[in-house]
Amino acid sequence: MKGKPEDSLKIENIVASAKVTDYLDLPVLASQIKDAEYNKKRFPGVVIRMQNPKIAALVFGSGKVVLTGAKSVDSLSQGLEILGGILRDLQVEIPEALTYKIQNIVTSADLGTGINLNKIAVGFNLDKIEYEPEQFPGLVYRLDDPKVVVLLFGSGKLIITGGKVPEDARRAVLKIVADLKSLGLL
Repeated sequence: MKGKPEDSLKIENIVASAKVTDYLDLPVLASQIKDAEYNKKRFPGVVIRMQNPKIAALVFGSGKVVLTGAKSVDSLSQGLEILGGILRDLQVEIPEALTYKIQNIVTSADLGTGINLNKIAVGFNLDKIEYEPEQFPGLVYRLDDPKVVVLLFGSGKLIITGGKVPEDARRAVLKIVADLKSLGLL
């Protein structure tokens, strides 16, 4: 096995929310921001895609914003700063320091070896798993601490979702490795 599974962790997406103001005039915003997308029939917000970092900001009339696509907490902060700059340039009154709340961190990991999902389904706590291979090829494992959902695939690849801090994924992988070893399945 090459390296430890916890060393293979890679953040795939961070979703965060922020409140920048109490009201935004979306049609005006969309008309003044280069490349902004706004189609009220399809989606109730303005979509602003940033290239560096590669993040999409979903901006709503309520003044709420959802940032998605970030690969790191730092790039999330950068994305919010860029959005703040765009809004300030348009004379929108927003707080000097914008803050966000992380809603979900999606991380991938690799156990470095294939695993037998049928044996895992039998060995793990049945209240915490869902495994229906004819519906979905992965085993869904819900952890309480950290409170995340892990998708385990026969290839040994994992997807950890629901994390609030990057450390949640690391703790989840360490727990799964320990659980699998204790069952003799890794």
